[in-house]
Amino acid sequence: MRRFGTQGRVYPNKHYVVPRTEEIADFINRVKEGRYIVLFAPRQTGKTTFFRLALEILTTQDTTYFPIQLNFEEYEEYAAVDFYASLCREIKKEIKRVFQKHKEVPADVLERFLANARVNDHVSMREFFEEFAELLSDHHNKWARVVLIADEFDAIPRSAIKGFLRSLRRIYLSDDVRCPHSVGIVGVKGITQLNYDRSISPFNIQDEFNLPNFTLEQVQELLGQYTDEVGQAFVPEVIESIHKQTAGQPVLVNRFAQILTEELDIAKTETISMTHFTEAHAQLLQEPNTNINHLTTNIRRNPRFESVLMRIMARDEGVDFNLDDDIISELATYGVIKKSADGMCEILNPIYLYRIMRTFKPVVNGLEHEYFPEDTEDPISGYLTSTGQIELEALLDNFQDFIARAGFRILQVPDTPQESVGRHLLLAYLDAFVKRIGGVMHIEVQTGRGRMDLLITHNQRKYIVETKVWRGDNRYQSGKKQLAAYLKLEGTVEGYYVVFDHRQNPEPRVETETVDGVSIRSYVIPVVQEVPSSTLEEKAKNTFIIR
Repeated sequence: MRRFGTQGRVYPNKHYVVPRTEEIADFINRVKEGRYIVLFAPRQTGKTTFFRLALEILTTQDTTYFPIQLNFEEYEEYAAVDFYASLCREIKKEIKRVFQKHKEVPADVLERFLANARVNDHVSMREFFEEFAELLSDHHNKWARVVLIADEFDAIPRSAIKGFLRSLRRIYLSDDVRCPHSVGIVGVKGITQLNYDRSISPFNIQDEFNLPNFTLEQVQELLGQYTDEVGQAFVPEVIESIHKQTAGQPVLVNRFAQILTEELDIAKTETISMTHFTEAHAQLLQEPNTNINHLTTNIRRNPRFESVLMRIMARDEGVDFNLDDDIISELATYGVIKKSADGMCEILNPIYLYRIMRTFKPVVNGLEHEYFPEDTEDPISGYLTSTGQIELEALLDNFQDFIARAGFRILQVPDTPQESVGRHLLLAYLDAFVKRIGGVMHIEVQTGRGRMDLLITHNQRKYIVETKVWRGDNRYQSGKKQLAAYLKLEGTVEGYYVVFDHRQNPEPRVETETVDGVSIRSYVIPVVQEVPSSTLEEKAKNTFIIR
């Protein structure tokens, strides 16, 4: 039986695989046209699986193509001369592999060429391909077009990159029969990012290829393969929720499916329901899998990443998706952000947003003991009804009181940008409560334009809390309508709206009203702007300076 693959390349005979029929047809057409294609995308988006499957289909359909597949992963620390020597050996191995696959033996003259040819720089590489093309054509005219694929291209040695690309460019612009006929360069970083001295790119002939995340239809197709083989169905809402939470990110989609079909011990005769989805989702939000580790490692690389990500999440006006900005470019390269429909930055998916918030949330904020009033005997039972439902209105009323009690001390929460401190504290406050009662909380909707919806699931009931930063009364009122529309979409009759006000003279509000047929309780919570001078003076008195 096949399974869902999350570790490296996936194989159609071992794993469920999204065919990507349209994308493969597009890629094959470009190869046939002799394009020199660059395919750059974040790690674990299925690049290697994609181009290998595309080449397999191409060479099955048309035997005139001779594929040479290379991987540069090991070469990053090589000197240029050692890189080319090793590259030559790998190319020869690939040539022999293709002959063996077709159960053919190279002609004697081609055998001698492969035995004696040496490559020590980009010029001799070009000459190698020129001679190989002639000998290949003489050997068997069915092979007329060499297709070269260089995977993990980012690891090419710095000293070799310009010469390598210049030789490919010369081949591409040649009037003679080209060898390689088509080239595919595959990696994480784009050519401009690899051009370390920022000079004019030596590879201005490139044809950019975009490999998108899975569409909803492709996720349905992927999970449908499992259902067809095993007989276990998914409730349609589960498939839609997987796509919404992952935005189709291939590894996250497969990991979701892996948890549901292999790790939750659901009887194969039982339909996979939203209850199962919630359990799998909770596991995925907490576990340290490879994809999430890549995310958190990358966003910790640069202190500026945090401020940019927090701006993306907090600002209604958005942050321009400008790849000329190094920080935006790097975050896009790592697959953390994407370009939204209106050209602004957007966090890739709600799972990533939740993990980003957790990454930048202090383990201890120093205010945990003040979440509830001192005379509160049991903070759990006080916010649950007799039937075990959450008294969310009372819980948020207390959060508002907590922010007032804490006052300027919220500005002393370590490593937290001021504009994000309210959201950080609300996330920590609700997360601590929900975990104690055995519920699950995740981020359900994020637009990258100031809006973030928290969805709490407990005792098979959903509670939705939308958070924003104050940007004026018009946006405050329109936010209620946005929330109302979302609540109706989710089939929920009440919701909660928390807006943090960072102005010098804030106007606290608490109001409950009916908006478009649903009940919304709104809070405008002032956030203190600065630490009182008396506190700063006291802190200065207690600071010792050692010279």
